[in-house]
Amino acid sequence: MVNNRWFGIAAIFCGLSVAIGAFGAHAMKEILDDSGMQTWNTSVKYMMFHSTALLITSFAIHFNSKEKLFRYASIAFVVGIVLFSGSLFLLAITGIRPLGAVTPVGGIFQIVGWICLAIAGFKKQQPEG
Repeated sequence: MVNNRWFGIAAIFCGLSVAIGAFGAHAMKEILDDSGMQTWNTSVKYMMFHSTALLITSFAIHFNSKEKLFRYASIAFVVGIVLFSGSLFLLAITGIRPLGAVTPVGGIFQIVGWICLAIAGFKKQQPEG
């Protein structure tokens, strides 16, 4: 079985991205202007991409639990999702522009997650046991 914690968190984020996307498409289309909807949709898209990456990472942890970079990637993806998508959702709803300053920090965490996966992928893996 996969690492339940990361798998569960990933599944929750995937489900939330679908729900938030549907909410935006139906309930927010009358509230948000075109720019706000574009921001909302970008946030949903990146949330789903990185939630899926977190799901895949949970399998990597299962098959190589000794590789700490997979755990670091998981943490980076969670922080990145919360900061990147969370700040964009709030920006779209409130229009408070300073919230946009948080978004790149979330993006950096997402990039760090991908870098961790890349490094782990190129490392020579030692057999477990």
